[in-house]
Amino acid sequence: MALLPGCKPAVAPQAPPPATVTVSQPVQRDVVRWDKYSGYLSSPKTVIVGARVSGLIEQAPFQEGAIVHAGDLLFKIDPRPFQADLDNKKAAVAQAMATAVKAKADFGRSVELIRAQVIAPSDFDTTKASYGEAAASLDAAEAALETSRLNLEWTDVRAPITGRVSRMNVTVGNLVNGGSGQATTLTTIVSIDPLYCYINVPESAALLYQEQALKEQKGNVAGANIACSLQLENETNFPHQGMIDFVDNQVDVNTGTQQIRCVINNPTTILTPGLFALTRIPASGRYQAILIPDAAVNADQDERYLLIVGANDVVQQRPVKLGALFGTLRSITDGLKSGERVVVNGMQFARPGAKVIPHEVAVSTQSLDGIAAAPPITPTPPNTQTAFKSESRPSSKVRQ
Repeated sequence: MALLPGCKPAVAPQAPPPATVTVSQPVQRDVVRWDKYSGYLSSPKTVIVGARVSGLIEQAPFQEGAIVHAGDLLFKIDPRPFQADLDNKKAAVAQAMATAVKAKADFGRSVELIRAQVIAPSDFDTTKASYGEAAASLDAAEAALETSRLNLEWTDVRAPITGRVSRMNVTVGNLVNGGSGQATTLTTIVSIDPLYCYINVPESAALLYQEQALKEQKGNVAGANIACSLQLENETNFPHQGMIDFVDNQVDVNTGTQQIRCVINNPTTILTPGLFALTRIPASGRYQAILIPDAAVNADQDERYLLIVGANDVVQQRPVKLGALFGTLRSITDGLKSGERVVVNGMQFARPGAKVIPHEVAVSTQSLDGIAAAPPITPTPPNTQTAFKSESRPSSKVRQ
């Protein structure tokens, strides 16, 4: 039967060659863990510029939307009626002063006459009363003069603060009303350097910041000089630096959040009140972390693990504990040592216990720029409903 044609000996199947995977060694860097929130910018000072006297607008020598300084002339109301009233009050003061001088002289003579018993006491009382009346009339005239002087001064409507001015609500040639309760609003001014950024933080974060303040032997967060930085919707790497200067006095029981305020320098005036901004606050001091690409972390139900290429290029499954995320790199707090090879690509071919062909590449640290190498925790103090740990800038839906 062995000589029958068509019969061949059985061939044993060959094992597949080891899979090629990409591995990287973890990097060690000094990092700072940040909490991220969305907030909104607000002006420390907002002034509604109104007319203090009634009259006709003659001039409005300012550019709408420009930066004005305290004392700059914004509007000029026709001063001629107020100048005439001032001249009238000056004449009234001169008249009252002449009357007072005469009454004083009469009173001085009556004092000598009453001592010599030349005049009756009733005449002396009359002279004394006339002197007192003349002195009171002079005081009233001088007060009226001061009022007229103020009214003439108020015909020049000047900027009370330095900031950005809004549009003209009243143009040249219109009559405006002045006085309490009926003053015409002419424009508004908001201060823009520095600016406030209001954010609401969870109570757990507020307690953490308070703990940091106590470690620095400060009574509260506002006195601990905790840094903050922010970026607008079209910016990256949080270029605007500031510090926390205010913490609200209570926690909102409905949301479990506490409002804090960052004060941000704005010398370029690029920041505008009302803008939404992504803000970050350090949740830790600087510490050294072991970092790997976040894509290398695998999950098995509630367990996180890495694939490690060990001795003889055999794959091992290693459970680990995860730390904070820094860009595209994840910190590992337990389960990984420096120098070990972690599978970062080709994980579908790397089965635990199997042999692989490792191809080693260095971990890219480009995503750490502006995150781990962040500015100092304590910055130079400025001149004067949020999403917790949001990794993205506020969307248009959030803004609405």
